[in-house]
Amino acid sequence: MTNLSDPVAPAGAPSGPSNFVRDIIVEDNKTGKFGGRVHTRFPPEPNGYLHIGHAKSICLNFGLAKEFGGKTNLRFDDTNPSKEETEYVDSIINDVHWLGFDWEGRLFYASDYFAQLYEWAVQLIKAGKAYVCDLTGDQIRQYRGTLTEPGKGSPYRDRSIGENLDLFERMRAGEFPDGSRTLRAKIDMGSPNLNMRDPVMYRILHAEHHRTGNQWCIYPMYDFTHGQSDSTEGITHSICTLEFEDHRPLYDWYVEQLGIYHPQQIEFDRLNLTYTLLSKRKLLALVENKLVSGWDDPRMPTLCGIRRRGYTPEAIRNFCAGIGVSKTNGILELAMLEHFVREDLNKRALRVMGVLRPLKVVIDNYPEGQVEEMEAVNNPEDASAGTRKVPFSRVLYIEQDDFREDPPKQYYRLSPGKEVRLRYGYFITCTSVVKDAAGQVVEIHCSYDPATHGGNAPDGRKVKATIHWVSAAHAIDAEVRLYENLFVKENPNETEPGQEFTANLNPNSLEVLRGCKLEPSLAGADAGNRYQFERLGYFCVDSESAPGAPVFNRTVALRDTWAKIEKREKGK
Repeated sequence: MTNLSDPVAPAGAPSGPSNFVRDIIVEDNKTGKFGGRVHTRFPPEPNGYLHIGHAKSICLNFGLAKEFGGKTNLRFDDTNPSKEETEYVDSIINDVHWLGFDWEGRLFYASDYFAQLYEWAVQLIKAGKAYVCDLTGDQIRQYRGTLTEPGKGSPYRDRSIGENLDLFERMRAGEFPDGSRTLRAKIDMGSPNLNMRDPVMYRILHAEHHRTGNQWCIYPMYDFTHGQSDSTEGITHSICTLEFEDHRPLYDWYVEQLGIYHPQQIEFDRLNLTYTLLSKRKLLALVENKLVSGWDDPRMPTLCGIRRRGYTPEAIRNFCAGIGVSKTNGILELAMLEHFVREDLNKRALRVMGVLRPLKVVIDNYPEGQVEEMEAVNNPEDASAGTRKVPFSRVLYIEQDDFREDPPKQYYRLSPGKEVRLRYGYFITCTSVVKDAAGQVVEIHCSYDPATHGGNAPDGRKVKATIHWVSAAHAIDAEVRLYENLFVKENPNETEPGQEFTANLNPNSLEVLRGCKLEPSLAGADAGNRYQFERLGYFCVDSESAPGAPVFNRTVALRDTWAKIEKREKGK
């Protein structure tokens, strides 16, 4: 646990992007509040996998602490054993590490504090501030009142301290069935804040906990655990999303009544994206109903899903820094996230050539059996990436979309009699086509100009199109998975009456292409490696890849709508 006399942060305000949370910390350090310490925490509940929304909180908590020379704890708020699993704990640890953050051994669990929380509950009972209630959950909600009507007191509200202590001890001993009794705080049933109307502190739940086993059959509610856990760990700035703002008076009440160290809670806007669901409950439903292949399905907004798709932690951190922090919830365009992914991959991804829907090309005047090695640039954004050799031969594959027998106007790619440039190769001209019985073009015959080696014409003539290709004799076969938005509506929760959110699932969110042809340099590509397939987009080697059977996921297409929006806005 944290020592409240730990060394303070360096004097003066570090340089960092301004936001209201950071401004509060700067002011606190100026006034000497918390002795200049900055100690934050990231407190996920281990009831599912982390998603992109959690990344904003992770980056904010760890980022601010690092900036001010402080510390961040990773704490699992594991108060609900019926929904929590060790699998989720392990995944969260992996995801936070993948994002690039380290809690330096400060890994805690709310279950570490179960004994202390129980003692604090007894303390509140003895002070007349808590009582055992026999109302059912439905009855508690009925007695609670509404936003416009005050609640009414439970008929068990005035039990004696002695009776409450006895009943609570018997609850702890497992004497009563699930749901038969609760321990509630005695605050104010007429409070305008519904959270203050005698909230439940403990419920009976005979369930095995992933860490404490069957040691407990009563479990503290999250609202009773949250503030005291922060207090126990010496947290200075308890940074939460806005839905916890109305809970803050309750958290304050608990620590004040108990007379313990009081952290400062600050609420900020949660991340919401178009075409994206960020509800662990609904994401779990997608997994359990096999509507996706698992938590790490590349269409999922989970951190393990976007990692498998090929997103980089640097892109996520840059995105979280770029969107800022405010006190108003809103929704961001998914295109903005994709922009940051492209921007990062453009700098680091090696360029390669791959043909997803192959069409055979025969260069009739190219010598049979001859193979040349064309020099190709690995990354024009990074000179240190160097070059590679790509084999060129008489028979190639190009994309089906790069040829039209009867081209429309302003179609500049290959068509009968038209000349195009092969990337790093030669100029070729289509001379004839071969069709199958159905009249579909299955093979193109071309001639090439030997003087245009490397893709340049010594006579200075220009062509309007450059297309990519792979040598048929050297290409490797691969499976490529193309992903679109998982939902067809910007707001996946917007449904017709009687419909579930699953009605908005996109039936075309995954297209699997087999028999794709890739340049031979990709034969030994490791899972997780990222590339730009020239003219097609950014792709990542999937975890299901195997030697001789590579599988690639399209991370994101090349077209960047958000960059165009930004450029247009700046031009106004």
